[in-house]
Amino acid sequence: MEKPKKSSLFKRVATAVVLAPLTIALIYAGSPWINVLALVFGAMLSWEWAHMVPNGKAPFYATAYTTALSASVLLGCPAAIAAVVAGTALLIWLKAKGEARRNLLTLGVLYISVGIGSLIWLFNTVGFVTTLWFLIMVWCVDIGGYVVGCNLKGPKLAPKISPNKTWSGLIGGVMFSVIASVAFSHVFSLHANALFYAVFGGVIAVIAQIGDLVESYIKRSLGIKDSSNLIPGHGGVFDRVDGLIFAAPLVVLWFKFGLMLFEVR
Repeated sequence: MEKPKKSSLFKRVATAVVLAPLTIALIYAGSPWINVLALVFGAMLSWEWAHMVPNGKAPFYATAYTTALSASVLLGCPAAIAAVVAGTALLIWLKAKGEARRNLLTLGVLYISVGIGSLIWLFNTVGFVTTLWFLIMVWCVDIGGYVVGCNLKGPKLAPKISPNKTWSGLIGGVMFSVIASVAFSHVFSLHANALFYAVFGGVIAVIAQIGDLVESYIKRSLGIKDSSNLIPGHGGVFDRVDGLIFAAPLVVLWFKFGLMLFEVR
């Protein structure tokens, strides 16, 4: 993994120092602040996706994505959420031109609304501590991948999709997540479930990395490097939360159906 310039690294660290505590504080504050956080970041994702895919009608698509996102965040009825998301996806499918463009524009509805909506559902179901744990797992795989990948380098993970990612970075990221997960379980007195958190933390790290590669593939197919320049030193919002919103539905499914078998929170 190529090391960024010092100025870029400074911006990256400074932005993270501001955004991470702010995000944690708003999640801790709960409703309505966590909803505001989700809508703000979701609207930024909607803007980015609409401008990433060349279509000539970016404002229309950005509005459509934000509508589906708002339903996922604000509505409490699963049937109503499904109806709005499905209706928005169908509208975009009918309106977009060109098969590849149509597929990507329609994918944006599910990618954004389901991803962000899953984070809200997770918080409302298992609370602040587990939601914080999930965020830390995704952040750790990014940090670990960067630190280990930059220093050890080695074989490329997916050279045709993301040339800078290495197997050493992936392994380092997973190790960071597992160690952080074990430490987290002890700090919050979850000793009885330490093994669960360690294993699931590693699984989340791998899924988050897959999400990162999926977004890299989409950007490469569109001929762009960053989804935007909204976040100094980091590129776009998608470049920072791709793994988060990709893994969130998996975590939701586990805590929805897995808790029927195991008493883990």
